Amino acid sequence: MLNALGIDIMTIGNHELDMGNAPIADFLDRINFPLLAGNWDLSNELTNKSHYLSNRGNLYSYQKQSQTARWITRLIEDEPIAIFGLAIDRMMEIANVDPDTPFVNALETAKNTVKAIQASGINKIILLSHLGYQADFDLAEQVPEISLIVGGHTHILQGNFSDLGLDKEDDYGHYVNQTYIVQAGCHAQALGHCEIQFEADGTISSFKGKNELLIGRRLCVDKTLLTTHDSPIADKASELLAEHNNIIVCKKDPVLQSLLLDKYIPRVRKLQNTVIATLPQDMRHIRIPDQDGGSEIVPLVAESFMFKMQQAGFKVDFAIHNAGGIRTSLNQGDITVADIAGKLLPFVVPIGVYRIQGKYIAQALEGAINNATNNGVAGSGSGSYPYVYNLKFTYHQARPIGERIDNLCIYCNQQGWVEVDAETFYDGSSSAYTMKGKEGYDALTMMQGEGKITQYSMADCFIDFIKTYPEKLVTLTE
Repeated sequence: MLNALGIDIMTIGNHELDMGNAPIADFLDRINFPLLAGNWDLSNELTNKSHYLSNRGNLYSYQKQSQTARWITRLIEDEPIAIFGLAIDRMMEIANVDPDTPFVNALETAKNTVKAIQASGINKIILLSHLGYQADFDLAEQVPEISLIVGGHTHILQGNFSDLGLDKEDDYGHYVNQTYIVQAGCHAQALGHCEIQFEADGTISSFKGKNELLIGRRLCVDKTLLTTHDSPIADKASELLAEHNNIIVCKKDPVLQSLLLDKYIPRVRKLQNTVIATLPQDMRHIRIPDQDGGSEIVPLVAESFMFKMQQAGFKVDFAIHNAGGIRTSLNQGDITVADIAGKLLPFVVPIGVYRIQGKYIAQALEGAINNATNNGVAGSGSGSYPYVYNLKFTYHQARPIGERIDNLCIYCNQQGWVEVDAETFYDGSSSAYTMKGKEGYDALTMMQGEGKITQYSMADCFIDFIKTYPEKLVTLTE
């Protein structure tokens, strides 16, 4: 689809690395445009990988010797324009990049790259950024020689769409210290475009552009198609949208439409029509337990991790999962593969196994709850709240930090529930996200070695689990 769109250049983002480096290798084999990753250091990449990246000519990565990003030069009206790309340097924290290929400091890379570009005789510079809006501002403040930053990650829809019911986030083309910064929102709902004119010294003398929301000719209200029978509502809506300065009504491109109809839509429809279970009643999901109890879904998802990892041949004694990894409740009725992979567990995050001492299990559980409830710590949100399988414990919120987990027990087939010993090693399973110690799970990084990240996603585990054990959830539909 990206090839058919005819894009010139793309920069890498964090979700491209949710399942590690391997999908990038496959992606690079299939695209006919360069992928910019100017602060991705591949200099110490292990050479025995099946998905070795260092030799890929269309991946523009970090140049360790010069400490710069590899850039692209394009001639526009006989003038050279340098283009480079940067991604979040905290990639190890928020994605699952292979440990031998870290992302280095974006700001320092930008400074060094701009100096190198200028030394080569080019003073017109564009950055494709997956750093986030505020980070783009900070970069522009410190590296004013960049002419234009085309940004992403934070999904800011620049421009005034308030008459359409959208909050105004910022004007299109925010100007910071001689640099224009643009973003076009998210989900391919808008197309941003700008026309810039350069002075001889590389500064921008003229900038004009906007974001345009891309819509089709069919209009819907609350998922209900508006037709001529809805006139005058449909007519008024069509007229307003057709005349709106920031909206484009798109005609179907035959090549792209063919790709959608022949390749993608059938696959999505198959997932939407593949019913794997039927719920006799609603299943509630809530992040932090309330007077009615906790999530009915997350413990089953945790159990599915243990099930899948054991099926794959790993020894697993318990599983922990954060509540934020589940995004919705389940409603009564048929449950499809698309419901699980597209709604309930939409993040393609792999599951792993690790060996860890009992004292660190307790610390991880407390840290996650402290983080979720802001109990004596600066928490990052309720999504860290932990749900478990084969473990049970009590949390005492009034106790001092470090002493809040009590009665921590693990279930053993031969003995039933037994107290977790602080010094004994146990085998656990969690998502790669929590295994990296994020959002209060710091103690999980005290595992023995690095653990093992598999190629099974959260959705893979849960789908196989409820297919195998329908009685755990619902009545399986044949």
